[in-house]
Amino acid sequence: MARSAKPCCFCQIACSSTSTPLLYADDQVIAFPDINPSAYRHYLVISKEHISTVRNLRRRAEDYQLVCQMLDVGRRLLQNDAPESKLYRFGFHQPPFNSVNHLHLHCFALPFIPRWKYLKYMSMGPLGGFLEAEKLLERIRPL
Repeated sequence: MARSAKPCCFCQIACSSTSTPLLYADDQVIAFPDINPSAYRHYLVISKEHISTVRNLRRRAEDYQLVCQMLDVGRRLLQNDAPESKLYRFGFHQPPFNSVNHLHLHCFALPFIPRWKYLKYMSMGPLGGFLEAEKLLERIRPL
């Protein structure tokens, strides 16, 4: 996995060196509210290990299990916190559209607020953009 010499802002959260309120933590992942929410509920689930982007993930059991864990945590948090929401969405920005080079899953209980924010979370096909978590799992499912 790609490692950074200098800790990124998400690495600092993972090391508990910030005042970011954590919603969940285990040995692999941490979840917290997005500081600039784009939806009714907007959480981030990050890997504790510094993995730069989805491009660093491969077809192997450990990467697949990590993304499954991230998605499971995001689903449970939103189902507990926003059970009245009819639609949830989970995904990753792909380079060059990611804002932080540390693997993070966006977890939304919709609607987007304001509505135009959905534009930031659209797939751009071969150009990248937003990648639904289930599509990433298909891509990295071990053979």
